Amino acid sequence: MRILFEMDKKDYIPGGSVFRRPSARAIIIKDGKVAMVHSKKYHYYKFPGGGIEAAESIKEALIREVAEESGLCVIENSIREYGQVRRIQKGSKEDIFIQDNYYFLCQVKENLKPQHLDKYEAEEGFTLEFVEPQLAIKVNRETILDDFRQVMLEREALVLELLIQEGIVSAFQSKL
Repeated sequence: MRILFEMDKKDYIPGGSVFRRPSARAIIIKDGKVAMVHSKKYHYYKFPGGGIEAAESIKEALIREVAEESGLCVIENSIREYGQVRRIQKGSKEDIFIQDNYYFLCQVKENLKPQHLDKYEAEEGFTLEFVEPQLAIKVNRETILDDFRQVMLEREALVLELLIQEGIVSAFQSKL
């Protein structure tokens, strides 16, 4: 998978303990809008997806996480690699947090299912929205959170900018 970019805050102690949290994220596009999970509590947008569990493949995690966070059902044979973003920064419990984010273009089935949110996701009011990518970029860059989550907001904005620059938002059609 191609490397899109790396975000290294260099705010950690080199040589310290490392916590790795790989994740799979879906890029679902319909009519020039991108499926995003909106945090109503903190007012930011993120691509649907999340952590890859030890016993599952990246694609299995993608399908599971998208369904849990958004209610969308990914069509497995539509999944196409887009790129990887590595995030490195000081963690909350460990010295160094490394997250490899794997982004995939995919299509989804027409039917929505109920979300299955974790406690923090429910508290944040995670809601599926199809948004203009420019709006999500603007919102993420205007929202101020703690240093740890701020990197996530910028990561999503940068991926959205790449999708626009590469003409993918206007060219890729997804059925919902």
